[in-house]
Amino acid sequence: MARTITFNELRKIKDQLPSGSMKKIAEKLDLNEETVRNYFGGTNFEKGQCVGVHFEQGPGGGIVKFDDTTILDMAMKMISY
Repeated sequence: MARTITFNELRKIKDQLPSGSMKKIAEKLDLNEETVRNYFGGTNFEKGQCVGVHFEQGPGGGIVKFDDTTILDMAMKMISY
């Protein structure tokens, strides 16, 4: 299901994740850890991909559109958002 939030909201979610969360999400979804980091705004495309998320410049960090919220949903469960 598609969803849109601000980039600042996405960073807030990422910053609240416990240590090792990126690795846990990657393992559960059989993804490269850098792909999960890129989902949260990382830019290491040599080792990871950008999947199901689109970043658009704008005020307040811009907006982030998700085609697939699986990673976001897992992150939010980890922090009981």
